[in-house]
Amino acid sequence: MGKQKFEEAEKRLFHRVFICMKCGAKIRADNAKVKAGKIKCRKCKSKRLRGIHKDTKK
Repeated sequence: MGKQKFEEAEKRLFHRVFICMKCGAKIRADNAKVKAGKIKCRKCKSKRLRGIHKDTKK
């Protein structure tokens, strides 16, 4: 049996979620603010954030 994909779950897990490249903390923020550098990590105060990868999070 294959896994079903639920739209609500996909949105909750991946929509507007970013990962700190220094410490690995998950942060939910607006895309425009992250690109502008206005969002910092809560743990290490780094501004280096990347989007969460969907293929590794299963």
